[in-house]
Amino acid sequence: MRAIIYCRVSTNKSEQETSLERQRQELNELAVRFGFEVIASIEDQRSGYDIDREGIFEMLDYFGEGSADCLLIQDETRLGRGNTKIALFHQLQKLEVPVYTAIHDGKLELSESDSMVLQIVGIVEEYQRKIHNAKIRRGMKKAVKEGYNPADNLSNQGKAPGRERVPFPIEEVVRLRRNKMTFEEIAKTLNNLGYPVSKATVHRRYQEYQNT
Repeated sequence: MRAIIYCRVSTNKSEQETSLERQRQELNELAVRFGFEVIASIEDQRSGYDIDREGIFEMLDYFGEGSADCLLIQDETRLGRGNTKIALFHQLQKLEVPVYTAIHDGKLELSESDSMVLQIVGIVEEYQRKIHNAKIRRGMKKAVKEGYNPADNLSNQGKAPGRERVPFPIEEVVRLRRNKMTFEEIAKTLNNLGYPVSKATVHRRYQEYQNT
């Protein structure tokens, strides 16, 4: 598997460099033991309670783009603390990213309390998604009833010869990505709206849109 190493210390004091180096060394050794290919080693020198870290966004970009398969950290506190830790673990779960730690010498073992909180967060988010999808369907039905035709806003530019491109509203994909939804979640949302499209197609069309 392709692995991302993530190391963090709480301050940018010079003495913390030793801790960062030790984390990198331990995680590189962990990668060797499990036969992982390390494609990036990311570091942050920020508080674990702070979610606005450059390294975190860089790490999530790798996983969101499908460029990496697993995350290696020294222990769960290196990823974050408090609510930030729960939010990041939840995001990694949504992306189906396994987490390995040096302290466990293998896959992360969450505490019972953390596991319970993540289950609750997942249930709440699922109901929020259902409400969101229901609102979109209601709005679409109302618009169609009033004469709106979704096909009018679709373009066939760049259509591959000999192959029918599945039409769907790319603007909606862009909006959902801005709301931090994964391509799998976006594909499910579009399917619920009547657009039979796969995660891979959504990702490819999104990249095409970003490059135009």
